[in-house]
Amino acid sequence: MDIEKQRGISITSSVLQFEYDGYCINLLDTPGHQDFSEDTYRTLMAADSAVMVIDAAKGIEPQTRKLFKVCAMRNIPIFTFINKMDREAKDPFELLGELENEFGIGTYPMNWPIGCGQRFKGVFDRDKRQILSFDDAHRGRELIHGIKCDITDTEKLDGLIGESLRTELVEQVELLDVASFEFDLDAVRAGKLSPVFFGSALNNFGIEPFLEHFLKMTTSPLPRMADGVEISPFDESFTAFVFKIQANMNKAHRDRIAFMRICSGKFERTRDYYHVQGNKSFRLSQPQQMMASEREVIDEAYAGDIIGVFDPGIFSIGDTVCEKGMKVKFKGIPTFAPEHFAMVEQVDSMKRKQFEKGMNQIAQEGAIQIFFEPNSGLERVIVGVVGVLQFEVLEHRLKSEYGCDLRRTNLNYQQIRWIENEDLDPKTLKLSHDTKWVQDFRGKDLLIFTSEWAIRWVMEDNPSLRLAEFSRNDD
Repeated sequence: MDIEKQRGISITSSVLQFEYDGYCINLLDTPGHQDFSEDTYRTLMAADSAVMVIDAAKGIEPQTRKLFKVCAMRNIPIFTFINKMDREAKDPFELLGELENEFGIGTYPMNWPIGCGQRFKGVFDRDKRQILSFDDAHRGRELIHGIKCDITDTEKLDGLIGESLRTELVEQVELLDVASFEFDLDAVRAGKLSPVFFGSALNNFGIEPFLEHFLKMTTSPLPRMADGVEISPFDESFTAFVFKIQANMNKAHRDRIAFMRICSGKFERTRDYYHVQGNKSFRLSQPQQMMASEREVIDEAYAGDIIGVFDPGIFSIGDTVCEKGMKVKFKGIPTFAPEHFAMVEQVDSMKRKQFEKGMNQIAQEGAIQIFFEPNSGLERVIVGVVGVLQFEVLEHRLKSEYGCDLRRTNLNYQQIRWIENEDLDPKTLKLSHDTKWVQDFRGKDLLIFTSEWAIRWVMEDNPSLRLAEFSRNDD
């Protein structure tokens, strides 16, 4: 996306499929910025394991804390790469302690850093008992070959890294061998033990050893639950769910792509499949394999693969696609409740259709949530987002992709609740001045509040009112 290039940050997740050493790897690269954590959360629902990248100087950041607690709750295997060791860094034992305390999982360093910043000399591979020597001029131009050196070979170690770092390394490795968690592959695959690697991604140092170890330790595609039944990746019947929708990825076509995680069976381009939520059979048009911005039309795909299909506007995030005649439905992907709200209006009344189309499509992607004041049109909508940067993305995309300028007025609301009472007329509710009644695009009634206090006030003044933090349709 142009705005990603301009700001130098990831705004939306991207998909890359590649082969390495006989393995087919589907990599889902997610935004790191906390304002786009909702996209990362949805992507996690399609993942079988997660790579947690930690800045060696900053340690665990707030967005990482929030998202990897979700991984820990789902028992997803977590592989940790502690990055930027070529810069000044926290003590590695302190970093391990943060991981263990924050996520309640054990850690097992597969390698150990030798110094940091200007003193960074490389890493010691605990399994192979060899040193990978760091050279910041290397930049991944050739394979890095380890130098075999036993931890007790004082003379050779002194020649490689110097006496001071040798003394430090020997003490730290001895402490690790005695006091750290024991390696247990079953615990890794159950999400109870995180293998930890140190390196410098910018210099392509430590990436290849990480990838090779990852492929040995990670699992094949995992089963998924649908209606209380486990769907095995080895089942012959095709099943998949939509976890991401992105419009206007290709400027030449202005198309809209639904990303699907295949859970079982084999996808074939020439066959018709059944869209559960739409109760309709059809052929998935233009099935594609992704490599960032590059695409390739494919004829087949298998369990564990991520494919993109053309979406004429029929799919929603969480939808199930399967063989005709099957009765299966994967659980919907819940959304984060928005924390920031703004009134958005079109500037040019002649571009009403473009404005409505843009707002609806971007909302269907899950990037924003839109609400309407009852009996009002789409000229003025209330937009809710998880992070304020999403407002800027909305403005940029409406202008560049739909040719619309908008006027935004920030609102003071911070909380949102759906009204659960089906027989309640919201017009009869006693509401304070800091509470607003709105509706979502499904016509569901909800209230937005300026504070927790306002929620309590409304509940006390309307004893029969039942409120929920999520819409029932999220399931």
